[in-house]
Amino acid sequence: MFERRTTKQISVGKVLVGGGAPITVQSMTTTKTADVEGTLQQIYALAAAGCDIVRCTCNEQEAAEGLAQIVPRSPIPIIADIHHQYKMALAAMEAGVHGLRLNPGNIRKPDHIKAVASEARDRNLAIRIGVNGGSLDPALYEKYGGLTAAAMVESAMQEIAYFHEVDFNLIKISVKASNVPLMVEAYRMLADTTDIPLHLGVTEAGPPPAGLIKATAGISTLLLEGIGDTIRYSLTADPVEEARAGRQLLEALGLRERKNVDLIACPSCGRAEIDVIDVANRAMKAFEDKKLPLQIAVMGCVVNGPGEAREADLGIAAGNKRGHLFVKGRNVAVVPEREMVEALVEWAEFINEHGTDAAIARADTALAEREAARDRSQLMDEKGDDANHSAEKIVEIRKTINN
Repeated sequence: MFERRTTKQISVGKVLVGGGAPITVQSMTTTKTADVEGTLQQIYALAAAGCDIVRCTCNEQEAAEGLAQIVPRSPIPIIADIHHQYKMALAAMEAGVHGLRLNPGNIRKPDHIKAVASEARDRNLAIRIGVNGGSLDPALYEKYGGLTAAAMVESAMQEIAYFHEVDFNLIKISVKASNVPLMVEAYRMLADTTDIPLHLGVTEAGPPPAGLIKATAGISTLLLEGIGDTIRYSLTADPVEEARAGRQLLEALGLRERKNVDLIACPSCGRAEIDVIDVANRAMKAFEDKKLPLQIAVMGCVVNGPGEAREADLGIAAGNKRGHLFVKGRNVAVVPEREMVEALVEWAEFINEHGTDAAIARADTALAEREAARDRSQLMDEKGDDANHSAEKIVEIRKTINN
């Protein structure tokens, strides 16, 4: 495992960030903050999808007033997103938010920056310096001849200097860009410059699937280097997709404890006895909200399926119009093809409650293994175990080499 970079620790409400705390998932509401009920509905959906901290825009008085009603009812800490009006930051703090996000490219007057930092200091409230490649201070853009990693890092360090003038140090930083290599370079440079906790993200990543790929490329590269304390997928999509993607990434990297099913599935091939894509998608839908921290496999055939997925807690492989269920590589049951997904759900719930050993113990494994062997043999007879005609190929290879 990679070693995480050591950073200072701050808190956003009751959520710790940095200093070895679990990496957190963030997202941002897309509702008007003045719409209190609509915003709360989205926040609860985000929390259910694995979001740890949520950001709400505070761009007008009505938004600040909405925050005063949202904050006490939110299940997770609220960060107010501030752009051009520093007084909105003061109003958001008065509303009781747990943190602020300031864009140094938009609030440039030192007195305004220090006024916000002073109030945050007195309230023991954290601020994220959110440098964004699309809103870099024109002076820095001119100094560096365009948008560069060094320009973004200098922007962050300038803001920190203003904060330090008023003895404020509850800080985290982001240096986001829509260009993945630039974003990675900027965060690496920042990690070499300061031990302040870092918030990772590829800004304006776009809609899925391309946006998911871009965001994952940038965020996971840095996480695998030990850089990053909190993350956000910035997708042109329902923010619940952002939270879900962030959570799944951290679980896949072993950086957060699994909360829901890890579904693995074969890519399908000519041996597949079922529409693997359809079954896998139906299984994902069936497990979506069940919160079962198990690895479950959907395999297209009984020839290699159970062996390839032997480490899965539970799996199913198709053969002869039937589904062969296996637990930790052991065949445990045979079900009709149409009942494959339902059987997976039933066995997964049993395993979650009683464990894999109990699941194997309740099964007639001898019968299940005989049935799987029979279907495997039939499939091999029908489709052959040497589709590449390897014996003939080897003869030709030897002729080619030795002639």
